[in-house]
Amino acid sequence: MKLRKVTAASATVFALALTATACGSDDGGDSGDGGGKKITVGIKYDQPGIGLKEPDGSFSGFDVDVATYVAKELGYAEKDIEFKETPSADRENALQRGDVDFIAASYSINDERKAKVDFAGPYLLAHQDLLVRADEKGISEGTDLNGKKLCSVTGSTSAQNIKNEIAPKAQLRENGTYSECLDGLASGAVDALTTDDSILAGYAAQDQYKGKFKLAGLKLSNENYGIGVKKGDTEMVDKINKALEKMESDGSWEKAVEANFGPANYKNEPAPKIGDIVK
Repeated sequence: MKLRKVTAASATVFALALTATACGSDDGGDSGDGGGKKITVGIKYDQPGIGLKEPDGSFSGFDVDVATYVAKELGYAEKDIEFKETPSADRENALQRGDVDFIAASYSINDERKAKVDFAGPYLLAHQDLLVRADEKGISEGTDLNGKKLCSVTGSTSAQNIKNEIAPKAQLRENGTYSECLDGLASGAVDALTTDDSILAGYAAQDQYKGKFKLAGLKLSNENYGIGVKKGDTEMVDKINKALEKMESDGSWEKAVEANFGPANYKNEPAPKIGDIVK
């Protein structure tokens, strides 16, 4: 009888331990220590060279390579990384809701966003530019863009820059994705697609667009790409920053730049120093 009592008590303790373990696993990858858990990373699905979901379901792009490297440094195997599409207008909400553990999605660091989320990085310095049709001769450095038909993405810093600083009187169309803007540029509905030169270079390098579009070569702003995390998660920020520093020091950063931007002859800036925001 005594043996059965001890066994029953042990079973109760064991069941409670299992319950506690199960409850603890709800945190997913938030702890950043891997251990076979999944980590969810927000990326773009429609930006060639940056973040693209391929027809076979795989993912490619510079942000994808950065996110994969960082996740591995956090202790996650590649099979445990889940990429989730995160449109520009929903990035802050996705972090606040806990839909993703971090975001690497051409996410420019600015004061408005820093009030809502925290950033690691920067890991790339890009510049706002224009993508125009190859035969376009009316847009060059010094051109007044007011009155021009421009297209960008809702929630992007590029759209805000056009409205607030660069060309307040431009006819700005804001679409959900850059692909929609590209269709408008190809059809002649808009004069230019405006966003970061790194993103534009990715589109220009696509086989189906070669010879059809070109970058205007303007540096309309500085865009410091950071990795967004939930506000207040300083531990995660520190871990990601260490991973980014290692990625640059071991040569992986340069390899990722060449692999994703090389075909477009994109002249990238050197790897930025962590915490150094170029205004």
